[in-house]
Amino acid sequence: MSYKAFFGFQKEPFCQNIPLKDLYPLPGLQAVTERFLYALSLGAVSLVTGDVGSGKSTALRHAAGGLHPSQYKVVSVVATTGPMADILKQICAGFDVDGQTNSLARLTQTIKTAILEIANRKQTPVVIIDEASLLRLEVFAQLHTLSQFDMDSRPLLPMVLAGQNNLMDNLMFHTSRPLASRILGKSHLDGLKYKDMAGYIKHHLKIAGVKEQLFPDEALLAIHQGSGGLLRRANLLAKGALIGAAREKCQVVSPEHVRIAASEIM
Repeated sequence: MSYKAFFGFQKEPFCQNIPLKDLYPLPGLQAVTERFLYALSLGAVSLVTGDVGSGKSTALRHAAGGLHPSQYKVVSVVATTGPMADILKQICAGFDVDGQTNSLARLTQTIKTAILEIANRKQTPVVIIDEASLLRLEVFAQLHTLSQFDMDSRPLLPMVLAGQNNLMDNLMFHTSRPLASRILGKSHLDGLKYKDMAGYIKHHLKIAGVKEQLFPDEALLAIHQGSGGLLRRANLLAKGALIGAAREKCQVVSPEHVRIAASEIM
């Protein structure tokens, strides 16, 4: 018998593709959204930083989820350690324009033409770059050129950069200053405190169809300590502990189940 059947889950618990309406109200989620919208209204850059698994992508999904497609054309890309052309090609794909060239000048012009066409349709183009801390410094030095129109007098392309804490360090380099100078909203996501972690676990059990408290306080504390308050690791620990408890036909999760789950993940 699977752990889902054993505990009576109606859907997969602790999944990443949770519907927006079911998101737990994480601390900082509203602040990220407010700064996100503020930057969009001014055609500026918003910054979201945090450790791996702190909920940056979830926060971005929450912030962008309220943008109506008739008003916004949102392009979300994932940064790499590759050259500028890699990012530009992803943006071209998001704007549904031809990016089949390695010429930075042509790619940039294609994107800027697309931006103007979108703006002429009374829409706001938005570029979200996740894992932006991976970008090369030379990419930071060039990204701002995408939003320069009419001698920089028309802020037509708001951007959102999300990444680990070293993203701020990369933006402090003098070559990155043209982009950094456009930042008007900065958000940082920390690991959850114990109270919020307990609420988060209980919330996910409920939306997966289980009302019983499967994690006593000792197990919740073990998850909080083992995850450092980081959501991604907490999800893995909770799910692994549930699997271990079901295997032993235990109706509740023990700290030992969490410890064993922790030994299976990095």
